[in-house]
Amino acid sequence: MTTNETKAVLHKGSCHCGKIRFEVEAPEKITCVTCNCSICNKRQNHHFIVPRSKFRLLEGADFITTYTFNTHMAKHTFCKVCGVQSFYTPRSNPDGVGVMPHCIDGDTLKEVKVIDFDGSNWEQSILLERGQQVQQFSKQ
Repeated sequence: MTTNETKAVLHKGSCHCGKIRFEVEAPEKITCVTCNCSICNKRQNHHFIVPRSKFRLLEGADFITTYTFNTHMAKHTFCKVCGVQSFYTPRSNPDGVGVMPHCIDGDTLKEVKVIDFDGSNWEQSILLERGQQVQQFSKQ
């Protein structure tokens, strides 16, 4: 999980219109990854990854639409109503969930640190030290 080692709390989040609601168990201080792959660059994506067991969709399954491309490993999910992506399944960890910190409601996130990941050179980057750290954190 891309997080700092701090107390885990239950964060609640949503898309802009509120049709999609979720909760995620994660530390109150997190480290997010910002990626420059083709889709993340267009969306200005930054996210933190948690194991799927720490994420729960509360409402809105019928309002989710999914976009995939290239390897179809990543599942980019969006609200059909407002278009916001609150979470997705990352290519780097298809057993995890990438959560957008800006979609966490309330003040349960106390600190958000951001690290860069060279997703435009994904295959090479995942082998580098930072890539290994990202992959390692995402599987905790």
